[in-house]
Amino acid sequence: MKAKLTAHAEYTISKIDDRVYGAFLEHLGRAIYTGIYEPGHPTADENGMRGDVASLVKDLNVPMVRYPGGNFVSAYNWEDGIGPKEDRPVRLDLAWHTSDNNHVGVHEFADWCETVGTDMMLAVNLGSRGLDAARNFVEYVNHPGGSYWSDLRIKNGRKEPWNTKLWCLGNEMDGPWQVGHKSAEEYGQLANETAKAIRAFDKNLELIVCGSSHANMPTYPEWEATVLEATYDQIDYISLHMYFENYEKNTANYLAMSEKLDQYIVTVSGVIDYVKAKKRSDKDVYISFDEWNVWYHSNKQDRPILQGEDWPHAPRLLEDIYNFEDVLMVGCVLNTFIRHADVVKIACIAQLVNVIAPIMTDPDGSAWRQTIYYPYLFASVYGRGTALDLKIDCPTYDTPLVKNVSYVDVSGVHNEEGGTLNFFAINRNGDETIEVDVSLEGFADAKIIECKVIKHDDLNATNTADNPDNVSPTISDSAKVSGNKLTLSLAPYSYQMIRLKI
Repeated sequence: MKAKLTAHAEYTISKIDDRVYGAFLEHLGRAIYTGIYEPGHPTADENGMRGDVASLVKDLNVPMVRYPGGNFVSAYNWEDGIGPKEDRPVRLDLAWHTSDNNHVGVHEFADWCETVGTDMMLAVNLGSRGLDAARNFVEYVNHPGGSYWSDLRIKNGRKEPWNTKLWCLGNEMDGPWQVGHKSAEEYGQLANETAKAIRAFDKNLELIVCGSSHANMPTYPEWEATVLEATYDQIDYISLHMYFENYEKNTANYLAMSEKLDQYIVTVSGVIDYVKAKKRSDKDVYISFDEWNVWYHSNKQDRPILQGEDWPHAPRLLEDIYNFEDVLMVGCVLNTFIRHADVVKIACIAQLVNVIAPIMTDPDGSAWRQTIYYPYLFASVYGRGTALDLKIDCPTYDTPLVKNVSYVDVSGVHNEEGGTLNFFAINRNGDETIEVDVSLEGFADAKIIECKVIKHDDLNATNTADNPDNVSPTISDSAKVSGNKLTLSLAPYSYQMIRLKI
C-alpha cells in the first residue's frame, strides 16, 4: 500500500501550546498514595514523595498537572489538606467510595510539582461548595501576604505564593453522577459569578469552565452553548473530556475513534464561534481537553470497591494495564490534538500514575513505564513548535462509527528554534506495510536525526514490573531522505517517530 504526504513550511495550523501535553492527578485509587507519595518507600524524599516516580515524570517534561480532581473535587474541602498532617481529618470520598486521610494537600502537591519541574492547574469545588470557598482557595494559593488566608499559608510553611495561573471552575458539572450536579443554566450562573470574584482578585488568571463530560451526553452540545453564553466574558477555556475503549476487540474500529474526537473538537469549536458572534465579541475562547485516555481494561475489577460497603483508603482502582494496541490509540489522540493546535491549547492525560496512567508502581516496590508512556513521551518532548497542515493522499476504510478513515494517521511539527521537523505516524492497517512518500517543501537540506518505531507482534502485549521493556521503542532505518523527499516504511499496526534536522 502506498500513500503521499506533503509538508510545506508555509502551510501551518498554529503554534502548539506546550500545555497540550499536560497531565492529571486525582485523589483516586493509588494515584496519590503509593503513586507519587509513599513515605516509607526506599526512594522517598524528605517529603515522602517517591523518587523513582519523580524521575519518570521528569523525563516526560510535563508542563502542568491538574489537581485534585476530577469527580473527587466536587465534594472536597481544600482546607482539609493544610496544616499539620496529624490534625487533618479523614474524609469519605463520595465519588469513588473510598476514604482519604488528607496527608497530601496543596502544599505537598505544590512541592512535588517543583521537584518534577511542572506547574499546578488547580480545580475548585463547585459541586458541594461554591464561590466563597473558591475565592478563599485562590487567595490562599496566590496572595503574597497580609490577609487571613495568605497569612495562614505562611504560617503553614510557605512564605511565597505559588502564583498558579490555571483554575478549573468545577468538574463535569453536566454529569448526573457528579456531587452537586447542576443544569447548564444553574452551572453557568454559578461559574460566571465565581469567575467574576476570581477576576476581582486577579484579572490575569486563566479560567476554565466545564463543557460536556463526553460527546454522547444528552445535553451535548446545547450545554456548551448555554454555559458559554453565561460565562464567555469571564473565562478563557471550556473543558472537554473523552475516554476510548475497545470492548469489541476490533482494532480497526478502535483506532478510528480518534476521528470521533476530531468531530467533537470541531463541533465545540463551532459552538465557541457561534457564541462569540452572538455576543459581538473580539475575545477568543479555547478548548482545554483536560481529561483523555484509554479507559476500559479495569472496569470489571473495580465494581466490588465502587459498590461495596467498606470505605478503603487508596485501593487499587482504575488500574488499566495498557497493551501495544493502546500505544496506537494514544498516538492517534495526540496527533489529533496537534492537528487542532489552533483551538486545543490545553490537554491532560488522565491520569499520570497508577490510575489509567502511563506510569505504574508497586507499593514498596518498583515503578515502570506502561506501553502508552512512549507516544506521550515522544509528543511531549518532540511535539513542541508549530503544527503543520499536512496534505495526505492515502487509502481509507469505513467503520460503523466513522467513514473514510485514513490508514495513516500523521502529524508534523516544525520546531524553528531547534531547527527540526518531526513526524508522528501510525499505521492503522494490520495487514500491510504502507510506503509513504513525503514531499518536503520549503525545508532545505533535511537529514534524519533519528527514527524510532514501536511495534509488537502481539496487540495484547503489556509491560510489567518483571518485564518493563516488553513494549518499547527501537531504532529503525525505515525512514530515508533524498533531496526534498522523505520516504517512510510503516509496518502493519505500528507507531513511528521521525526527526529531521533542517
